[in-house]
Amino acid sequence: MGYQTLLLERRGAIATLTLNRPEARNALDLVMRQELLAALDELEADAAARVVILTGAGGHFCAGGDVKTMRAKRHTAAEGRARVEMLNAMVRRLVDFPRPTLAMVDGYAVGAGSNLALCCDLIVASDRAKFGELFWKIGLVPDGGGTWLLPRVVGMARAKELIFTADVIDAREAERIGLVNRVVPAADLEREARALAEKIAGGPPGVLRLAKHMLNRAATSDLAAALDLEAFSQGLAIASADHQEGLAAFFDKRPPRFTGA
Repeated sequence: MGYQTLLLERRGAIATLTLNRPEARNALDLVMRQELLAALDELEADAAARVVILTGAGGHFCAGGDVKTMRAKRHTAAEGRARVEMLNAMVRRLVDFPRPTLAMVDGYAVGAGSNLALCCDLIVASDRAKFGELFWKIGLVPDGGGTWLLPRVVGMARAKELIFTADVIDAREAERIGLVNRVVPAADLEREARALAEKIAGGPPGVLRLAKHMLNRAATSDLAAALDLEAFSQGLAIASADHQEGLAAFFDKRPPRFTGA
């Protein structure tokens, strides 16, 4: 289907979802929030799309919420909550998306845009990327899942510092504190991000889906629950055709050809 605020491209096992409001640095307006939900539904229904790359058009990832629409009208508390609940639905959908996701970040990823990147499983950033939790600069608290996601990635003290200061940090500092997985030259960003996505896409789809679910659940469970889920999931994996293919490839000394069966 066609989208007003997104571009969706499929190449082999990789689907690339591009935020496409470059005139607004890809700010998250209400249409984009709805369309991201619809696009993720479309991609989940496509078994050929094994990894999803999320990026932005025009040299920036996402500048957060659309400040122009905020200024156009003073909202009531109920209206403000409704806007954020639409964002929350998108956050839950992306965090729990049953396939690996990768944020490819160039330029600004700030406010809800920084937290949108954190919703993805991995972040590959260009050396000119910038991140920041800028909410209080316009008198707002963090949203987009930032209060849950950020401390789990960089630790509570660092998360509080980023939120309380509203500092913008560069890609190298983001890498140093563990906010991003890799920093690469801007000219190499697409190639490096796609190479990583292709490597992941070569894995067994069912196993990757289970592993992502297990890791997400472990963030809010105890050891006993995590061990129970490991036993259940490993039982499914052991019974799969991909496990047999992996064993055969190991002994045949060849790359495995996983199908998801």
